[in-house]
Amino acid sequence: MNHIYIVNGKKLKQFAIILLTSFVSAWFLYIQNVSFGAFSTADGPKAVYKGKNGVALTFNISWGDTKAEPIIDLLVENNVESATFFVSGSWAERHPHIIDKIIKEGYDIGLLGYEYLEYDDIDDAQIRQDILRAEEVMKKLNVKHKKIVRAPSGHFDQRFVKIAHNLDYSVVHWSVDSKDWKNPGVEKILKNVSNVKKGDIILLHASDSARQTAVALPDILKILSKKKLSLTTVSNMLIEGDAKTKEIK
Repeated sequence: MNHIYIVNGKKLKQFAIILLTSFVSAWFLYIQNVSFGAFSTADGPKAVYKGKNGVALTFNISWGDTKAEPIIDLLVENNVESATFFVSGSWAERHPHIIDKIIKEGYDIGLLGYEYLEYDDIDDAQIRQDILRAEEVMKKLNVKHKKIVRAPSGHFDQRFVKIAHNLDYSVVHWSVDSKDWKNPGVEKILKNVSNVKKGDIILLHASDSARQTAVALPDILKILSKKKLSLTTVSNMLIEGDAKTKEIK
């Protein structure tokens, strides 16, 4: 006996929508409940953008000689014991005394490459050379920097993550962007960081182009204090928790 099955197109479509919705919901719940944030390539290397505990203040420095030291002094005056400075190799070469000051106060140093390059616009060999050149500067200055690196402009793709991983570096991004480099006004900078929460990595700048960062910094610290958020370093964050991942194209 032959059996004829008639498939209702409307019901099939509804089933597909339910199935897709269930998958998306499950994935969303997974992302929300893991404890450590990272972008990743499909085969494993990660770019950290969020931790588990504490909040990390991070400062990028690529040029200038007037803003970095006042920011360091403010951190010390406010009894901030944990901060992370990402410095370009070319800047470090010209300002070894500021590097010494960062180290003296017990703050971490990570790499921002050597030159201010767009890592998503150059080839693999150039990315590798830029990181290694910055590393060589640290060796010459006898600086024991952390094995963390950040894309100078924040723009990168999976090639950078893989190259850094192969050089034994962790790529560090951020979850809170103060946009202080735009000099939007102190109130706007404070608004940009006002939603900070446990585990966040805050992006700030100590280059001369960021003229309002030092003015905003004491109030940023007050926001953290009011929320009872403790400060930590990126290197400490790397020790904590399992990673959640988002694939980098």
